[in-house]
Amino acid sequence: MNVYPRRELFYKKTRANIYRLFLLVALILGFVWLISGWTRGKIERPFTATATPTRTVDSYALEGDAQFTAGNLDSAITAYREAVRLDPNNAQIWAKLARIQTYSSSLKTTDAERRARLTDARGSIGEAAKLAPDDSTVHAIRAFVLDWNANSSLLCTAEELATAPTCDAVVKLLTEAEQEAVRALQLDNANTLALAFYAEILVDQQKWNQANQYILQALEREDAANLMDVHRVYAYVLETLGNYKQAIEEYDKAILISPNLTFLYLRAGANYRRLAFGALNEDSAAQLYEKSLEYFQKAAQINEQLQVHDPIPYLSIAKTYSQTGDYFAAALNVQKALDYDPSNADTYGQLGIVYFKSRNYEGSIPALKCAVRGCDAAESCEARGGCDAGDPGRTVGGLALSANTVVYYYTYGSVLAALSRPRNNMCGEAVAVLNEVAAAFPHDPDIAGIVDAGLAICAQVGSEPGSAATAFPVQTEAVIPTPTPTP
Repeated sequence: MNVYPRRELFYKKTRANIYRLFLLVALILGFVWLISGWTRGKIERPFTATATPTRTVDSYALEGDAQFTAGNLDSAITAYREAVRLDPNNAQIWAKLARIQTYSSSLKTTDAERRARLTDARGSIGEAAKLAPDDSTVHAIRAFVLDWNANSSLLCTAEELATAPTCDAVVKLLTEAEQEAVRALQLDNANTLALAFYAEILVDQQKWNQANQYILQALEREDAANLMDVHRVYAYVLETLGNYKQAIEEYDKAILISPNLTFLYLRAGANYRRLAFGALNEDSAAQLYEKSLEYFQKAAQINEQLQVHDPIPYLSIAKTYSQTGDYFAAALNVQKALDYDPSNADTYGQLGIVYFKSRNYEGSIPALKCAVRGCDAAESCEARGGCDAGDPGRTVGGLALSANTVVYYYTYGSVLAALSRPRNNMCGEAVAVLNEVAAAFPHDPDIAGIVDAGLAICAQVGSEPGSAATAFPVQTEAVIPTPTPTP
């Protein structure tokens, strides 16, 4: 049978739709691209939390300025370190970091801590100088940093200081600092900071008349009224010249500009204490000591508000009470400082001096030992008068012999000698310590007198078994200076 194909009237041939094919291919390619991007991390999953925005250099710099104004210098340094990490080619940020690092060194209690912080500052300002060799402000701040690094107690050996008030390393740094200040003024003779920092350098070079001339020039500038540094340096010039009352007035002006910088309160308080020491009568002295304590207590309050555990205000309070003869209050404040930094050997030394001055000679030995030789955790608790429950104490490393620590050494040696008995002979350690002091400071007559008296006691204890030293040599107590540069 013949079957004829259907007519197109009833049947239409199937044809491919080009638009539908194009859409299908596009969907396939899009799906492949999506999978590939997702796999390589270029496309995130839906509903993923938005990433935290990256902070800018200006954000960290503003935080650093705010922290400095608030008085939290360590946090300011942290913020500026982040800023230079993000923009290592910004000379101005490096210079600001160096300035804050230098000021923060005044809040360190040991030579090692101060040296480390000032070394950091030199590194920071060195980077700034490389990046901006013709910037007047960078050179001015470098002059300031070098001047503060030119510290005899940090750079000179005990042997060098025994024969001269300074050493070649200090003279070299001061000369370099002066050259930096001159260069800053050559680049901009109206740079107020350069004038002020040059005046500070001249004071340290003992060129007092020139220093006074330059700081007065700085004060004549329009922007001087709003610069804390200018008033601080003027106060320093006046303080060096013995004008303590006027120096306090300048510190007060600096405080009005930067009311949360504790080192300004510490310096003003130290000047009140110096005035009290030279007061003509007890009533005037008592009032001046009270003002001194107010400034130190204000510094402590600022730190408490900022949750900064800085022992220096309490050490300053302790020195004031020690000067007034209130050794019990002095000891309490040194112990408060140790609560903040229980491994600080210098603070143990200051506690030992307070005990010694209060004639608690036995109590001074553990504290002085921690300062001079170091001590283990149990001994540190004994030195502090006991640790709180749960506090195992701290291991303390002894301080190297220097101009700042020699007072701890010869006091420790003298106490050991004076308390030695035939049945409790501590002269072995006493003689060792006193001989170290004698070798390091052979030309200081006061120290030599203390050493000789202690050695004489030990010679007596050793040669006469029945003898006992019952008194300290007069020189030991009479010439003990205020230890460390803490205000």
